[in-house]
Amino acid sequence: MQNIIYLFTLSLFIFLFSACKPDSHPKNPNYEIIKPKVKYTPGKKSLDKMVKELQGSPYVWAEEGPNNFDCSGFTYYLYGSMGIEIPRVAREQAKQGKKISVNELVYGDLIFFDTERSRRGRITHVGMYLGNGWFTHASTTKHEIIYSNLNTSPYYKKRLRICRRYLPQTETITAKNRIKPWKVTKTQEVQKPQQTVRQELPTKQKRPVAQKEEGNFYVQVGSFSGKPHHTLLYNITSKGYRYRLIQFPIGKKQVSKLLIGPYTHRAEAKAVLPKIKKQIQKAAFIAEIR
Repeated sequence: MQNIIYLFTLSLFIFLFSACKPDSHPKNPNYEIIKPKVKYTPGKKSLDKMVKELQGSPYVWAEEGPNNFDCSGFTYYLYGSMGIEIPRVAREQAKQGKKISVNELVYGDLIFFDTERSRRGRITHVGMYLGNGWFTHASTTKHEIIYSNLNTSPYYKKRLRICRRYLPQTETITAKNRIKPWKVTKTQEVQKPQQTVRQELPTKQKRPVAQKEEGNFYVQVGSFSGKPHHTLLYNITSKGYRYRLIQFPIGKKQVSKLLIGPYTHRAEAKAVLPKIKKQIQKAAFIAEIR
């Protein structure tokens, strides 16, 4: 009788313990991609805050947060929370960003692995590098977000395939180096909208105001591969805002950041942010460019 009670208690404990964590591979995964809310400015400080908060979060296939993650969903969430758009799946993340060597790895770089038994070179796993060999990732074996080390783990060391950098390294620019790593273009004349759109707009439309070279604070509307669509630019200028395009290369692609401003003080940018979110882009945020 005591054995029966013991087995029943043990089974109940195992059931309750396992029920605390979600199924890591649900029968009906939610494949809808949920874009993370932009909460932070891009940088190591923001990443460090998220990494510490999310350690131990459950691994769940096809999830990208805010509570459960698969490996690429975790990196997608980290960067998306800073307003940096990267592909959702690991194999696509491995194709973009700046390609770097293992010796060039710094905090925030993404590292990609082939974790298949046959090791055919396909990208199946991703983590974010932290330094001294350490990286954080949503583990498919531990079923949670953990820390691992390239230097002490032969498994990951042998399976590392490629490293990519998505985080802008603007902090390396010094006063002596006046050449910026991106190309700044002044406000461009917006292309004429299509005939059907023009008829709905006022007959007299002011041309975009020339960009003044003053102030370091902007409201970032988004990042784009190439240049933003002319209708978005027209929407900005028609609302009375000035914009600036900052262009820089990531790999072989040219990426553009679309910024509204500049503003001399952060308070000025903060004052117009709610209106820009309502009129232009809900995910807009304040950025400081120096």
